[in-house]
Amino acid sequence: MNKSFSSVVGRSLVFAVAALFLAPVHALPDPSCNTLIVSGNPEYPPLLWRDQERPGYLIGAVPALLKEITEPLGVNVEVKDIGSWARVQRMARQGDIDMVAGAFITSERIGYMDYLLPPITHLPTAVWVPKGREFVYRHWPDLVGKRGSTLINNSFGQNFDRYAEQNLLIEGVRSIEQSFQMALVDRVDYVLYEVLQGEVKLEYLGIADQFVPLPTPVSREGLFFTFSKAAPCNSFELRERLAERLYELVNSGRVEELIRRYKAMYSASS
Repeated sequence: MNKSFSSVVGRSLVFAVAALFLAPVHALPDPSCNTLIVSGNPEYPPLLWRDQERPGYLIGAVPALLKEITEPLGVNVEVKDIGSWARVQRMARQGDIDMVAGAFITSERIGYMDYLLPPITHLPTAVWVPKGREFVYRHWPDLVGKRGSTLINNSFGQNFDRYAEQNLLIEGVRSIEQSFQMALVDRVDYVLYEVLQGEVKLEYLGIADQFVPLPTPVSREGLFFTFSKAAPCNSFELRERLAERLYELVNSGRVEELIRRYKAMYSASS
């Protein structure tokens, strides 16, 4: 072997070894990651809610969509009920779950979660008030001086969240039912909640005729699947495969079909 050939081989080996160390830690999916542990907001019908037939799991349009995404790829998912929405976010930060089934984008969440594109759907959030106690709401400053309530750690978009933190009085509670009950007894003036979820939840509670959403939404945000950055099963390759399948289903109108189906299912369970 001549010296120039040996030199070329030596350099090639050095580059190959260097590439192994410089490659992203999660460049390829772990073969053991054939089942992903997923959770989400259990107070989010018809997109997510607690499965009465399978305690400890969540059911809804979003879990159904996720299974349609993952099953053709040979990936299993377990969409578990691990507690409140605040706890779900804490466990995602720690890497104790692989994915969150439905989250809005905030700068804080981007720090510990990778978002899949495109969004599952876009959701407007309303100011819900008891009938007979409506007030003029055109833009965020109209809420100044009023008392509001919503779920702990709920987000309604980065801009609104920042404005609310600096200017509004909004009490966070563990259950959205509690927020609506607080409004009925005049402990708060309004409830912040998505239009779709509010309609379904109020009908389920039997108090739909006692609340109205004010006409102007406070925000309209995209809802996303996310991976915990700390989860060992999070890889660029897996995210890309799931995102490609998600894109196909979103563009085919499948999300709207699933929302209609699970809205009817949730209403029938009341």
